[in-house]
Amino acid sequence: MESILKKIRVEVSSNLYIKEPFSSELGVSIVREGLKMIQELGMEHFTFKKLANQIGSTEAAIYRYFENKHKLLLYLNAWYWAWMEHNLVFATANLNNPEERLSVALRLMVDGPIYRQNDFLDPVSLRNIVVNESLKGYLTKEVDDEHESGIFTQVYKFSERIAFIIKEINPNYLFPKTLVSTIMESSLLQSFNSQHLPGMTEAKPTGGDRYTFFHQLVTKAIT
Repeated sequence: MESILKKIRVEVSSNLYIKEPFSSELGVSIVREGLKMIQELGMEHFTFKKLANQIGSTEAAIYRYFENKHKLLLYLNAWYWAWMEHNLVFATANLNNPEERLSVALRLMVDGPIYRQNDFLDPVSLRNIVVNESLKGYLTKEVDDEHESGIFTQVYKFSERIAFIIKEINPNYLFPKTLVSTIMESSLLQSFNSQHLPGMTEAKPTGGDRYTFFHQLVTKAIT
């Protein structure tokens, strides 16, 4: 299964880029090295000038692929959630019990991808970016326009699959989308807290404490 997923290049909204990055060697270098540098420097200190120096190119060449570093961050976020959707589909393909599928979905949200190898972008590095930087891409004045352009489609598709599982378990539950989005966001925040603000949580960066917390939270809410 992992060997199949390893070869998959996920699709994201074309409104995230000016030129498809994987259409050229330069584009591939931009997204791969950009991913590494954002992970190392954070969005505040990452610039296209630094990226150009790293890959031996020019800022102008990078701007032919991405409008700005904000769009590059959103591109990486979209890639992550599209990859998560693939993980969910493959990991639950042979599970008929919705409770078991929900457990897999919760494990994905709390711990990140089950399948952690991909020939195009590193899912582990993407996870680190999403935990530490993703909110910087959403909490902006442009978010309404970006929403209208379909930039957040991958986030919606992943969350809707999980909301559907919840409706299978309890068709009368009124807030499946709200519950899923709450868990998606708070699981990332708690992962961040466990690494950087440990006084905000009992859960350690590794181990099953966060999964146990969110599993109890969800199952009590819907049953």
